[in-house]
Amino acid sequence: MEKSRLGTSDIHITPILMGTWQAGEAMWTGIEDADSIKTIRAAFDAGITTIDTAEIYGEGHSEQIIAAALSDVRDRVEYASKVFANHLKYDLVIEACDRSLKNLKTDYIDLYQIHWPSGSFNSEIVPIEETMKALNKLKEQGKIRSIGVSNFNRAQLTEASQYGRIDSLQPPYSLFWRHVEKDAMPYCIENNISILAYSPLAQGLLTGKFEPGHKFDPTDNRAKNKLFQGENFERAQQALEKLRPIAARHNCSLAQLALAWLIAQPQTNAIAGARYAEQAQDNAKAANIQLSQDELAEIDTIGRIVTDHLDENPVMWNW
Repeated sequence: MEKSRLGTSDIHITPILMGTWQAGEAMWTGIEDADSIKTIRAAFDAGITTIDTAEIYGEGHSEQIIAAALSDVRDRVEYASKVFANHLKYDLVIEACDRSLKNLKTDYIDLYQIHWPSGSFNSEIVPIEETMKALNKLKEQGKIRSIGVSNFNRAQLTEASQYGRIDSLQPPYSLFWRHVEKDAMPYCIENNISILAYSPLAQGLLTGKFEPGHKFDPTDNRAKNKLFQGENFERAQQALEKLRPIAARHNCSLAQLALAWLIAQPQTNAIAGARYAEQAQDNAKAANIQLSQDELAEIDTIGRIVTDHLDENPVMWNW
Protein backbone atom coordinates (compact mmCIF):
# COMPACT_ATOMS: atom_id res chain seq x y z
CA MET A 1 0.00 0.00 0.00
CA GLU A 2 1.54 3.29 -1.08
CA LYS A 3 2.08 5.67 1.82
CA SER A 4 1.88 9.46 1.78
CA ARG A 5 3.60 12.10 3.88
CA LEU A 6 1.80 13.20 7.04
CA GLY A 7 1.62 16.99 6.69
CA THR A 8 5.20 18.25 6.42
CA SER A 9 6.61 15.69 8.89
CA ASP A 10 8.98 12.88 8.00
CA ILE A 11 6.26 10.33 8.86
CA HIS A 12 4.51 8.43 6.09
CA ILE A 13 1.06 6.92 6.62
CA THR A 14 -1.20 4.52 4.76
CA PRO A 15 -4.25 5.85 2.82
CA ILE A 16 -6.44 3.59 4.96
CA LEU A 17 -5.80 3.75 8.72
CA MET A 18 -7.07 1.20 11.23
CA GLY A 19 -9.55 2.85 13.62
CA THR A 20 -9.77 1.33 17.10
CA TRP A 21 -12.58 3.13 18.96
CA GLN A 22 -14.46 -0.17 19.09
CA ALA A 23 -11.42 -1.98 20.61
CA GLY A 24 -11.91 0.17 23.73
CA GLU A 25 -15.31 -1.55 24.15
CA ALA A 26 -16.97 1.44 25.86
CA MET A 27 -19.99 2.72 23.86
CA TRP A 28 -19.95 -0.42 21.69
CA THR A 29 -21.70 -3.75 22.20
CA GLY A 30 -20.45 -7.29 21.66
CA ILE A 31 -16.74 -6.51 21.33
CA GLU A 32 -14.23 -9.22 22.36
CA ASP A 33 -10.54 -8.47 23.01
CA ALA A 34 -9.40 -11.59 21.15
CA ASP A 35 -11.30 -10.46 18.04
CA SER A 36 -9.90 -6.92 18.33
CA ILE A 37 -6.31 -8.21 18.54
CA LYS A 38 -6.82 -10.52 15.53
CA THR A 39 -8.45 -7.70 13.56
CA ILE A 40 -5.67 -5.18 14.21
CA ARG A 41 -3.07 -7.79 13.25
CA ALA A 42 -5.03 -8.66 10.09
CA ALA A 43 -5.07 -4.96 9.13
CA PHE A 44 -1.28 -4.84 9.51
CA ASP A 45 -0.85 -8.04 7.46
CA ALA A 46 -3.06 -6.50 4.73
CA GLY A 47 -0.80 -3.43 4.51
CA ILE A 48 -2.51 -0.99 6.90
CA THR A 49 0.37 0.17 9.10
CA THR A 50 -1.13 3.34 10.58
CA ILE A 51 -3.27 2.74 13.67
CA ASP A 52 -5.48 5.42 15.26
CA THR A 53 -6.56 5.33 18.90
CA ALA A 54 -7.20 7.68 21.87
CA GLU A 55 -6.86 7.70 25.64
CA ILE A 56 -10.66 7.98 25.98
CA TYR A 57 -11.34 4.74 24.04
CA GLY A 58 -12.11 2.54 27.02
CA GLU A 59 -9.84 4.63 29.26
CA GLY A 60 -6.68 3.32 27.63
CA HIS A 61 -8.02 -0.17 26.85
CA SER A 62 -7.87 0.37 23.08
CA GLU A 63 -4.21 1.43 23.38
CA GLN A 64 -3.42 -1.70 25.40
CA ILE A 65 -5.10 -3.90 22.78
CA ILE A 66 -2.98 -2.29 20.05
CA ALA A 67 0.17 -3.05 22.05
CA ALA A 68 -0.96 -6.66 22.42
CA ALA A 69 -1.48 -6.91 18.66
CA LEU A 70 1.55 -5.03 17.32
CA SER A 71 4.38 -4.64 19.85
CA ASP A 72 6.57 -7.12 17.96
CA VAL A 73 6.33 -5.01 14.75
CA ARG A 74 6.46 -1.56 16.40
CA ASP A 75 9.22 -0.39 14.04
CA ARG A 76 6.93 -1.02 11.03
CA VAL A 77 3.79 0.77 12.25
CA GLU A 78 2.69 4.34 12.93
CA TYR A 79 0.73 4.99 16.12
CA ALA A 80 -1.69 7.92 16.30
CA SER A 81 -3.30 8.65 19.68
CA LYS A 82 -5.22 11.55 21.23
CA VAL A 83 -5.46 13.53 24.45
CA PHE A 84 -9.04 14.22 25.59
CA ALA A 85 -10.68 17.62 26.17
CA ASN A 86 -10.46 17.31 29.98
CA HIS A 87 -6.64 16.96 29.88
CA LEU A 88 -5.59 20.06 27.93
CA LYS A 89 -3.74 21.91 30.73
CA TYR A 90 0.04 21.75 30.38
CA ASP A 91 0.74 19.16 33.12
CA LEU A 92 -2.30 17.06 32.21
CA VAL A 93 -1.19 16.81 28.56
CA ILE A 94 2.23 15.55 29.67
CA GLU A 95 0.65 13.02 32.07
CA ALA A 96 -1.86 11.82 29.45
CA CYS A 97 0.92 11.28 26.91
CA ASP A 98 2.97 9.29 29.45
CA ARG A 99 -0.08 7.08 30.16
CA SER A 100 -0.61 6.49 26.45
CA LEU A 101 3.07 5.61 25.97
CA LYS A 102 2.78 3.08 28.79
CA ASN A 103 -0.46 1.61 27.40
CA LEU A 104 1.03 1.34 23.91
CA LYS A 105 4.26 -0.12 25.34
CA THR A 106 6.35 2.28 23.27
CA ASP A 107 8.67 5.20 23.90
CA TYR A 108 7.22 7.42 21.16
CA ILE A 109 3.86 8.17 19.51
CA ASP A 110 4.09 9.08 15.82
CA LEU A 111 1.08 11.42 15.84
CA TYR A 112 -0.41 12.89 19.01
CA GLN A 113 -3.69 14.76 18.57
CA ILE A 114 -5.99 17.02 20.59
CA HIS A 115 -9.18 14.94 20.48
CA TRP A 116 -11.75 17.72 20.92
CA PRO A 117 -11.32 21.48 21.31
CA SER A 118 -11.10 22.92 24.82
CA GLY A 119 -14.57 23.41 26.32
CA SER A 120 -16.10 20.36 24.58
CA PHE A 121 -18.26 18.15 26.80
CA ASN A 122 -18.33 20.90 29.46
CA SER A 123 -14.56 20.64 29.93
CA GLU A 124 -12.61 23.55 31.38
CA ILE A 125 -11.54 26.21 28.87
CA VAL A 126 -7.76 26.07 28.43
CA PRO A 127 -5.98 28.49 26.07
CA ILE A 128 -4.73 26.64 22.98
CA GLU A 129 -1.33 28.27 23.54
CA GLU A 130 -0.92 26.32 26.81
CA THR A 131 -1.88 22.98 25.24
CA MET A 132 0.39 23.55 22.24
CA LYS A 133 3.27 24.46 24.58
CA ALA A 134 2.96 21.01 26.19
CA LEU A 135 2.73 19.29 22.79
CA ASN A 136 5.78 21.15 21.51
CA LYS A 137 7.67 20.08 24.65
CA LEU A 138 6.72 16.43 24.07
CA LYS A 139 7.91 16.75 20.49
CA GLU A 140 11.27 18.22 21.61
CA GLN A 141 11.66 15.30 24.03
CA GLY A 142 10.99 12.79 21.24
CA LYS A 143 7.93 11.38 23.00
CA ILE A 144 5.79 12.41 20.03
CA ARG A 145 6.88 12.90 16.42
CA SER A 146 4.08 15.15 15.16
CA ILE A 147 1.05 17.11 16.38
CA GLY A 148 -2.51 16.88 15.08
CA VAL A 149 -5.98 18.10 16.02
CA SER A 150 -9.37 16.42 15.80
CA ASN A 151 -12.86 17.95 15.53
CA PHE A 152 -11.41 21.47 15.10
CA ASN A 153 -13.07 23.93 12.75
CA ARG A 154 -11.09 26.23 10.48
CA ALA A 155 -10.85 29.07 13.02
CA GLN A 156 -9.64 26.72 15.77
CA LEU A 157 -7.13 25.09 13.43
CA THR A 158 -5.79 28.48 12.34
CA GLU A 159 -5.37 29.58 15.95
CA ALA A 160 -3.59 26.36 16.99
CA SER A 161 -1.24 26.71 14.01
CA GLN A 162 0.05 30.00 15.44
CA TYR A 163 1.71 28.10 18.30
CA GLY A 164 3.31 25.18 16.47
CA ARG A 165 3.22 22.99 13.40
CA ILE A 166 -0.05 21.06 12.98
CA ASP A 167 0.39 18.14 10.59
CA SER A 168 -3.12 16.71 10.56
CA LEU A 169 -6.80 17.40 11.09
CA GLN A 170 -9.13 14.54 12.00
CA PRO A 171 -12.74 15.44 11.13
CA PRO A 172 -15.82 13.28 10.58
CA TYR A 173 -15.85 12.93 6.79
CA SER A 174 -17.59 10.55 4.44
CA LEU A 175 -19.71 10.60 1.32
CA PHE A 176 -22.70 11.17 3.63
CA TRP A 177 -21.03 13.73 5.96
CA ARG A 178 -19.05 16.50 4.26
CA HIS A 179 -18.99 19.59 6.50
CA VAL A 180 -15.20 19.72 6.41
CA GLU A 181 -15.21 20.46 2.66
CA LYS A 182 -16.87 23.83 3.28
CA ASP A 183 -14.90 24.72 6.38
CA ALA A 184 -11.36 23.53 7.16
CA MET A 185 -10.45 21.55 4.04
CA PRO A 186 -9.31 24.54 1.91
CA TYR A 187 -7.05 25.68 4.79
CA CYS A 188 -5.59 22.15 5.06
CA ILE A 189 -4.85 22.02 1.33
CA GLU A 190 -3.24 25.47 1.41
CA ASN A 191 -1.07 24.62 4.44
CA ASN A 192 -0.21 21.00 3.63
CA ILE A 193 -2.14 19.53 6.57
CA SER A 194 -3.22 15.91 6.10
CA ILE A 195 -6.91 15.12 6.57
CA LEU A 196 -7.55 11.89 8.49
CA ALA A 197 -11.24 11.22 7.97
CA TYR A 198 -13.02 9.42 10.79
CA SER A 199 -16.34 7.61 10.35
CA PRO A 200 -15.51 7.29 6.62
CA LEU A 201 -18.34 4.76 6.29
CA ALA A 202 -20.73 6.93 8.31
CA GLN A 203 -20.47 4.41 11.18
CA GLY A 204 -21.42 1.52 8.89
CA LEU A 205 -24.28 3.21 7.05
CA LEU A 206 -22.27 3.24 3.80
CA THR A 207 -21.83 -0.55 3.97
CA GLY A 208 -25.50 -0.92 3.02
CA LYS A 209 -26.06 -3.55 5.74
CA PHE A 210 -28.58 -1.57 7.80
CA GLU A 211 -32.09 -2.10 6.46
CA PRO A 212 -34.87 0.50 6.77
CA GLY A 213 -36.32 0.35 10.29
CA HIS A 214 -33.09 -0.87 11.93
CA LYS A 215 -32.95 -0.12 15.66
CA PHE A 216 -29.70 0.07 17.62
CA ASP A 217 -29.20 -0.95 21.24
CA PRO A 218 -29.64 2.33 23.22
CA THR A 219 -26.10 1.92 24.62
CA ASP A 220 -24.64 1.86 21.07
CA ASN A 221 -23.39 5.34 20.10
CA ARG A 222 -25.00 4.94 16.67
CA ALA A 223 -28.46 5.13 18.25
CA LYS A 224 -27.82 8.89 18.50
CA ASN A 225 -26.22 9.31 15.05
CA LYS A 226 -28.33 11.77 13.02
CA LEU A 227 -27.72 9.84 9.78
CA PHE A 228 -29.57 6.80 11.13
CA GLN A 229 -32.67 8.83 11.98
CA GLY A 230 -35.86 9.70 10.07
CA GLU A 231 -35.59 11.21 6.61
CA ASN A 232 -31.79 11.20 6.69
CA PHE A 233 -31.85 7.42 6.94
CA GLU A 234 -34.43 7.14 4.14
CA ARG A 235 -32.37 9.37 1.83
CA ALA A 236 -29.28 7.31 2.64
CA GLN A 237 -31.12 4.18 1.45
CA GLN A 238 -31.97 5.90 -1.87
CA ALA A 239 -28.34 6.95 -2.33
CA LEU A 240 -27.07 3.43 -1.56
CA GLU A 241 -29.32 1.98 -4.27
CA LYS A 242 -27.72 4.35 -6.81
CA LEU A 243 -24.21 3.43 -5.63
CA ARG A 244 -24.73 -0.34 -6.01
CA PRO A 245 -24.26 -0.47 -9.82
CA ILE A 246 -20.96 1.47 -9.56
CA ALA A 247 -19.70 -0.95 -6.91
CA ALA A 248 -20.76 -3.86 -9.14
CA ARG A 249 -18.72 -2.39 -12.05
CA HIS A 250 -15.62 -2.47 -9.86
CA ASN A 251 -16.49 -5.84 -8.36
CA CYS A 252 -16.25 -4.28 -4.89
CA SER A 253 -18.50 -3.72 -1.89
CA LEU A 254 -20.34 -0.47 -1.12
CA ALA A 255 -17.93 0.08 1.77
CA GLN A 256 -14.87 -0.29 -0.47
CA LEU A 257 -16.41 2.10 -3.01
CA ALA A 258 -17.07 4.72 -0.30
CA LEU A 259 -13.49 4.42 1.00
CA ALA A 260 -12.03 4.61 -2.51
CA TRP A 261 -14.04 7.79 -3.21
CA LEU A 262 -12.88 9.35 0.06
CA ILE A 263 -9.15 8.69 -0.36
CA ALA A 264 -9.38 10.17 -3.86
CA GLN A 265 -10.24 13.55 -2.26
CA PRO A 266 -7.38 16.06 -1.79
CA GLN A 267 -4.94 15.12 0.99
CA THR A 268 -7.45 12.72 2.51
CA ASN A 269 -6.81 9.42 4.29
CA ALA A 270 -9.58 7.30 5.81
CA ILE A 271 -9.70 5.85 9.33
CA ALA A 272 -11.75 2.69 9.00
CA GLY A 273 -12.72 0.67 12.05
CA ALA A 274 -13.36 -3.07 11.95
CA ARG A 275 -14.65 -5.67 14.41
CA TYR A 276 -13.38 -8.71 12.54
CA ALA A 277 -10.28 -9.64 10.52
CA GLU A 278 -12.19 -10.01 7.22
CA GLN A 279 -13.54 -6.45 7.53
CA ALA A 280 -10.02 -5.07 8.02
CA GLN A 281 -8.79 -7.03 5.00
CA ASP A 282 -11.71 -5.73 2.93
CA ASN A 283 -10.99 -2.15 4.01
CA ALA A 284 -7.37 -2.51 2.87
CA LYS A 285 -8.49 -3.60 -0.62
CA ALA A 286 -10.21 -0.22 -1.12
CA ALA A 287 -6.76 1.34 -1.64
CA ASN A 288 -6.46 -0.55 -4.96
CA ILE A 289 -9.71 0.69 -6.51
CA GLN A 290 -9.15 3.25 -9.26
CA LEU A 291 -12.15 5.51 -9.89
CA SER A 292 -12.32 7.66 -13.04
CA GLN A 293 -13.03 11.40 -12.84
CA ASP A 294 -16.54 10.71 -14.21
CA GLU A 295 -17.18 8.10 -11.54
CA LEU A 296 -15.90 10.38 -8.77
CA ALA A 297 -18.28 13.09 -9.99
CA GLU A 298 -21.18 10.63 -10.22
CA ILE A 299 -20.56 9.37 -6.66
CA ASP A 300 -20.26 12.98 -5.45
CA THR A 301 -23.72 13.76 -6.89
CA ILE A 302 -25.26 10.66 -5.32
CA GLY A 303 -23.82 11.57 -1.91
CA ARG A 304 -25.55 14.94 -2.09
CA ILE A 305 -28.95 13.19 -1.94
CA VAL A 306 -28.09 12.92 1.76
CA THR A 307 -25.78 15.84 2.50
CA ASP A 308 -27.83 18.59 0.83
CA HIS A 309 -30.53 18.09 3.49
CA LEU A 310 -28.33 18.12 6.61
CA ASP A 311 -28.12 21.13 8.91
CA GLU A 312 -24.91 23.08 9.50
CA ASN A 313 -24.06 21.40 12.83
CA PRO A 314 -20.75 19.57 12.25
CA VAL A 315 -21.30 17.06 15.11
CA MET A 316 -22.76 13.79 13.85
CA TRP A 317 -24.50 12.73 17.06
CA ASN A 318 -27.40 14.16 19.08
CA TRP A 319 -25.46 13.85 22.36
